[in-house]
Amino acid sequence: MNAGATLRMLDRADKEIMKLTRADIGAVYEFMHKFRNNPENPGLNLKSLNGDARLMSARVSKDYRALLLHIAERDYLLVAVKHRSEVYEDLTRYAYRINRVTGGIEVVDLEPVGDSIIGRVVPPEAEPAPTPKPLFDAFTDAQLIELGVSEPLLPQIRELTSEAELLALLDRAPQLTTDVLFALFDGKSYDEVLQQITEPVRAEEAVDPEDFEAAMERPATQVTSDDEALQAMLGESFERWQIFLHPTQRKLVERRYNGPARVGGGPGTGKTIVALHRVAHLARQLPPGSGKPILLTTFNRNLAADLRTRLMALGGQELVSRVDIINIDRLASRVVSEAKTAGTRRVVDDNQVPELWSQFLIETGESGWDAEFLAAEWTQVILGQVLNSRADYFKARRPNRGRPLTRVERDQIWQLTERFTSWLEGQGVWTWRQVAQRAARLEMDRAAATGSGESSGSHYRPRYRHIVVDEAQDLSAAHWKMLRAMVAPAQDDMFLTGDTHQRIYDNHVTLSSLGINIRGRSSRLTLSYRTTRQILADALQLMTGEVYDDLDGGQEDLAGYRSLLRGGKPTFRGAATWAQERDLIVGQLAAWGSPTDGSIAICVPTKGLAADVIARLQAEGLPAVEIGSDGPKHPDGIHVGTMHRFKGLEYQRMIIAGVSDGLVPRQMISRYRDSDPKRYQRERQRDRSLLFVAATRPRDELAVFWHGTPSPFLTSRLVQRQLA
Repeated sequence: MNAGATLRMLDRADKEIMKLTRADIGAVYEFMHKFRNNPENPGLNLKSLNGDARLMSARVSKDYRALLLHIAERDYLLVAVKHRSEVYEDLTRYAYRINRVTGGIEVVDLEPVGDSIIGRVVPPEAEPAPTPKPLFDAFTDAQLIELGVSEPLLPQIRELTSEAELLALLDRAPQLTTDVLFALFDGKSYDEVLQQITEPVRAEEAVDPEDFEAAMERPATQVTSDDEALQAMLGESFERWQIFLHPTQRKLVERRYNGPARVGGGPGTGKTIVALHRVAHLARQLPPGSGKPILLTTFNRNLAADLRTRLMALGGQELVSRVDIINIDRLASRVVSEAKTAGTRRVVDDNQVPELWSQFLIETGESGWDAEFLAAEWTQVILGQVLNSRADYFKARRPNRGRPLTRVERDQIWQLTERFTSWLEGQGVWTWRQVAQRAARLEMDRAAATGSGESSGSHYRPRYRHIVVDEAQDLSAAHWKMLRAMVAPAQDDMFLTGDTHQRIYDNHVTLSSLGINIRGRSSRLTLSYRTTRQILADALQLMTGEVYDDLDGGQEDLAGYRSLLRGGKPTFRGAATWAQERDLIVGQLAAWGSPTDGSIAICVPTKGLAADVIARLQAEGLPAVEIGSDGPKHPDGIHVGTMHRFKGLEYQRMIIAGVSDGLVPRQMISRYRDSDPKRYQRERQRDRSLLFVAATRPRDELAVFWHGTPSPFLTSRLVQRQLA
């Protein structure tokens, strides 16, 4: 009886598969199933090609053949699915090798059927023309190889003279070659590409170019090894990201960390995808059981629901059953409810805190302090740092608070906050920040009791074995203290993803001061999968001159942030009045064909402007759908909302309107310019981040409008484009 075989599929093979009809995809699935059972099945017609014992072909159907790489005795890799007319006995155009940088297997089609790639993409000149300079003439072969470019492609790379030729070549090049050449084409230096693109995917051990078995196990060889991927393709319900990860991402997902780790990166770089795959990876290492030892959390309720949906699609109910998926405030509320210390108080949103302080000061006749200052001091310092006594407050650092306080002033503020807390209790309300602070204290006390041996381990075990946090930049210090107490310090205890450039809430923390040390375990993703290079370039201009922290006392930038997608340049146009700007909006929708399938959104700075836009669209007979706190009320129509509502959403096309001075940034923050310069800078940075988040939501096309004076965040280069 013939033994079965291992058959895995190289990620690039799915390009051929996904172009096939459903019937032919089904044939590929049946072929893989039969091959695994018995590769010697006569109907499969397995044979070597061109006398090469490693490169083989097998029959998929009457019209299609599978190209396979023989890895070991009964271990094969499916590298392509081709029409039988393309599969010759002499396949010298196929090259396979182990990349000396990544240690991954690469299979390259060196010569497409017909003319060379240069002949296919560049029509013959009617008249002789000057010979253009090769694109990569400034780099030696040795440099390109050191960057990780596939060696068999070097002769063709040397002939490239235009972007069209480059695009045609890279359509079939290995991933690292694509990343490197695009970065060099965009003007990155050799050293920048080496540091930002090559080093993150370099194999951790020495690479043996002949050891294909070892190469199969490295993250750079992106493969899937079961039937489920193709079954899902057949059902048209699986996205490619759910099967394959970029080598940089896979390395981060599967690494073993000796403590908390953080993954940063700009919008669309796959941070959430990495978080989801990290959860799946950790779940696969769990011993059998029915509990939920893994926590997956984020700040936004909508994002938490989305994480559940996507994790279900990635791993199914069995995986989800081992993971506690909940937004951070609801998690805190659960902890407080379990302790039965909350009573029947109603929780109010934190954005109501300044108004509550103002009401309290009026009722008590206190006039020596500003309500907004007290609200921020209470939420960010006292509640945020889980301070329980006046002595704690006297010793507390107050980062990013601007105005220094004397000891007497701190004493006054502490007394006011105690009275304010009692006043809130009398009103029957408390805030989400208070809930977070109470939950953090309960968990910290619980962890302290465990460490001191005051209670039995059966009742005071850490709640989780692993914690994964998405959009980490949005969590407060109290949230982090709660999470730190929920998991014991150990290998792989905490895994965080986020981008401080997208911080839209006033939560500034230094993780090391909260017991979460990510030093030496912080990585960054730089390749955007969401938006085009043109949109990305303009979005990056919006961030000009701003400095952002890295959640641990250092600075974070977007160096190397790039996209391989191409599209048209975003539109920038101004109008004299808001009414005329609404005309621009309607005109842009018409130019895009006014689709009402939910693929277009309009983003504005305020609720009032959103109401105006909705009214105008309705007057034009266009279905406008407001984006509320729980997302769009309907999936179709033209979505309209304020900038805060677009966190985590994606659209094909998008209009950002009202990008005028006084609206972006808000006029009200100017009062802090002299009285509290640090707060002014913090509020201004938050408004810039909101605009950046909005500008990176569309995948294909972006239009930015304003009336009157444009926002100072729009560089002169962007504003002047309307005159071009």
